[in-house]
Amino acid sequence: MAQRRITNPALFICDLQEKFRPAIHEFSKVITTTQKLLKASQVFGMPVFATTQNRARLGETCEELGLDAPGGVQTLVHVDKTLFSMLTPEVRKGIAGLNKPVSCVIVGIESHICVTQTALDLLQDGHKVYIIADGVSSCNPEEVPIALARLRHEGAVVTTSESFMYECLGDAGLGEFKKMAGIVKEHNRSTKEVLQSLCKI
Repeated sequence: MAQRRITNPALFICDLQEKFRPAIHEFSKVITTTQKLLKASQVFGMPVFATTQNRARLGETCEELGLDAPGGVQTLVHVDKTLFSMLTPEVRKGIAGLNKPVSCVIVGIESHICVTQTALDLLQDGHKVYIIADGVSSCNPEEVPIALARLRHEGAVVTTSESFMYECLGDAGLGEFKKMAGIVKEHNRSTKEVLQSLCKI
């Protein structure tokens, strides 16, 4: 019987706020990957956690993600924070309501600060952590590979959005395959552009 390869996935969207757009390297590419994973989250029934960093000063989550908007993706938790880690009390409470361990998929900014501290906290709590290399960035692009190397060393899996989506499914015989393949096809061109910008070899 066909079964998914990754169980209990959850998507963590870290601080993708409009005021960061001019400062973050290839910010629009991070948004593109996040939009793709949000579509995948609906196919896989993945709960979505989102945070803003100091919303009063830095603004709301980018509107084009459609989080909690009519017709958009409804998050399990969408909370403001001053912590660098996403693991606020509200987020921890939301995670506690899921089956453990959770396979936590992280996108957002900045790779070496909030993404790193979120991943370290999730790993410490015993969860599996996936960092989406085509879905994270920083003000200084040089920070990104250093952060990803550290997180690999700490036990996180660094992968790409498309790789994660296929691994999450694991079997083309599952009913979700056709929808997921449609998302991959829809984003084929933008995926190549994002990888060339954010995942240079």
